[in-house]
Amino acid sequence: MKLKSKAICATTVALLDKVSAFIRRHDLIHPGQRIGVAVSGGADSLCLLHVLLELRKQLPVAIHLIHVNHQLRGDASEQDQAFVESLGKEYGLAMHVHRASIPGGENLEQAARQVRLDFFRELRSTLDRIATGHTLSDQAETVLFRFLRGAGTSGLAGILPVTADGLIRPLLCVTRAEVEQYLTARNFGWRTDATNLQRDFTRNRIRLDLLPELERDYNPGLTAQLAHTADIAREEEEFWSGYLARHPLPRKQDGALILPTTTLQGQPKAVARRLLREAIRQIKGDLREIEYKHVEIALRLALQSEGAGRAHLPGIDLFRSFDFLRLAPLGSYAPERRVISLPLAVPGDTPLPEGGIVLRTSLLDSYNEDKAEETSCKLLDLDRMEGPLTVRYWLPGDSYLPAGATRVQKLKDLFQLHRIPLWERRFWPMVESSQGIVWSRRFGPAGFAAPVATSGRLLRIDELSND
Repeated sequence: MKLKSKAICATTVALLDKVSAFIRRHDLIHPGQRIGVAVSGGADSLCLLHVLLELRKQLPVAIHLIHVNHQLRGDASEQDQAFVESLGKEYGLAMHVHRASIPGGENLEQAARQVRLDFFRELRSTLDRIATGHTLSDQAETVLFRFLRGAGTSGLAGILPVTADGLIRPLLCVTRAEVEQYLTARNFGWRTDATNLQRDFTRNRIRLDLLPELERDYNPGLTAQLAHTADIAREEEEFWSGYLARHPLPRKQDGALILPTTTLQGQPKAVARRLLREAIRQIKGDLREIEYKHVEIALRLALQSEGAGRAHLPGIDLFRSFDFLRLAPLGSYAPERRVISLPLAVPGDTPLPEGGIVLRTSLLDSYNEDKAEETSCKLLDLDRMEGPLTVRYWLPGDSYLPAGATRVQKLKDLFQLHRIPLWERRFWPMVESSQGIVWSRRFGPAGFAAPVATSGRLLRIDELSND
């Protein structure tokens, strides 16, 4: 009996020491914090609760017990809740129980997970951390699952020890077998979720069939190896997070990111890929459904030597024109919305409905030849124009005779000459009188409307941001 008691004690101490060291290494818990422990009733979460209760001797914290009843397994779900509530009463813990209503759909597992996360997020207003019972075995299964789905290093980082939302995973250092040995040694019973044994879910088949087969026939230490891979990938991600913080992308313009391709072409491909992934994340909000092939499509467009191109990625409209790559939400580029005709306020401000600009006009009494070069694209001779002035966007076929030119020029040719990206052209402002186009952004006044030394009333046009 003494030998058995020593074995039980050794099993308990070994696991407690591992978890305690893991908590310190990853700075998961501080003394005095309020820690919510998510307990389903299964072995992993039950072990987590007992370990944290035991560690309170060296790490005093207030433990709150959290349980989400998904109501998906009838009486079994109700029994799980009753089991967890009895634990709360036994140990005198504050309880947070949520009876969830899971929305219908194909991915029931993902929907249930989202319900849990939403509840955890609500509790974070009163709790410092929320601990979940993910183990080293869960980590290995997650890495293998994501590898099979084609994840990059961000996916292979697996389950993080701590997240920005305050979730912590103190048991990531111990396997499921160690968890069950600990509970058995302490004579703690646990609930078994029968759905974890069903092979309808890919994760279950990996846990029950694939990973055991790989360990049996190829690498007995595969679980630990996959967890080490997650550690390496996580540290790589931490490096890239720091890199991206030091090398921020350009600010969004009208919800789009415009990347100069020259900044990508001069980089190692590893850096260019990271910048593109970050650009996609900023526009889309996440990287879900973004695979290696999608980043490679963006990379090929960015690295091609010249020309235009376009591709649709999940949630992203990718557009290459001249030396720029534009990333925007799908559906945001709709040229048919560009047809407008507005009276130009003289003097005053004319906000344009799209393109993020205001045309501001002001009246001047005389022409300053000393500043002619500086203002040549902004000034019109009001006395040489007929009829009211209106503003519209460029349309295919537009042409006029810019001041200083010897022949009428198509705007399309001027766009090509000045390397104006395709997406900028649809909101390119033009001012018209009854005589036709009298002014264009960047290309300035028509020859007949340009001021001269003898001009009297002048109209100055400035473009202001409408942000």
